[in-house]
Amino acid sequence: MNKTIEIQITKSPVSKLAETDFDNLAFGHTLSDHLFVADYAQGEWQNPRIEPYAPLSLNPANATLHYGQSVFEGLKAYKNEAGQVLVFRPDANLRRLNESAKRMCIPELPEELFMEGLARLLEIDREWVPSKPGCSLYIRPFIFATDDFLGIRPSQKYKFMILTSPVGHYYSKPVAVKVETQYSRAIEGGTGFAKAAGNYAGSLYPALTGQKQGYDQLLWTDGKTHQYIEESGTMNVMFVINGVLITAPTTTGTILKGITRDSVLILAREMNMPVEERFLSVGELQESLEKGTLQEAFGTGTAATVAHIRLINVNGKDFELPQKPTDAFSNRVLQKLDAIKYGKEEDFRGWVYRY
Repeated sequence: MNKTIEIQITKSPVSKLAETDFDNLAFGHTLSDHLFVADYAQGEWQNPRIEPYAPLSLNPANATLHYGQSVFEGLKAYKNEAGQVLVFRPDANLRRLNESAKRMCIPELPEELFMEGLARLLEIDREWVPSKPGCSLYIRPFIFATDDFLGIRPSQKYKFMILTSPVGHYYSKPVAVKVETQYSRAIEGGTGFAKAAGNYAGSLYPALTGQKQGYDQLLWTDGKTHQYIEESGTMNVMFVINGVLITAPTTTGTILKGITRDSVLILAREMNMPVEERFLSVGELQESLEKGTLQEAFGTGTAATVAHIRLINVNGKDFELPQKPTDAFSNRVLQKLDAIKYGKEEDFRGWVYRY
């Protein structure tokens, strides 16, 4: 990639690679050696740099700590058999990050800052990209306000950072989910479509309550009526009923525009799988479970990729889903996604960036 911005580089004097157990990677616990950082001040992004991973020093009056002006993204890098580093659809993550930033009154990132900062960071920390099948390097870009001011207004200063973490599977087995009809994740006109930190903070209590009842995640319903399925806590959610793939549309502004979701829908149509982007009612979901017409349910997301759902609780009743055969759609689309991400299948869609 041609470099059009100058990035100052300070390398870590000691790498943590030697002390990292790549055979036992708990998701999000191991951080790589370096960070990419840039600051926003006086109306422009400036001082792009790569520096050793280290704690931040924050003023107690930092605006983000008090008012939550922060957005983030999640994407992954993979290593192919030739040792190249492949990143899946980073351009889509940049577009979504800027959509989130606009909603939260955060200045948008120039494309060259994001893409070249990511490229240089991966160049320096390429040995952190796992080679083990099923593993990857999780990439977390994020922006937060840095004004030291106690007052409710958009900050005038921000920090953009990219950190990376070698990871294994997010879910090690199929998950149990509960349809949530008391609490709301998002409402029309709100920030549900944005990958804003506060969205996740507000979901923690209901999710924790569900986990104490034995469920891994919630299926969120619409905030007005609680009659329609929207998404899961960490994923968009999809259902196969009578051979048709059904998932909620993202047109209401209450659902995250998942990049894995979009990829699965594109592949589904290429695979001649009937697709309906529509809201599935809780009643229709329960009826399909009772009649046995629900063949598959799964979540899609960067962290989980495709997470199979084994059990759904609806209106206080648990429904076990049937065992998925190897030729089930969710298995086939997962295999196809992995083949593209790891460079085993030709990428004629322009999804994979090579570093």
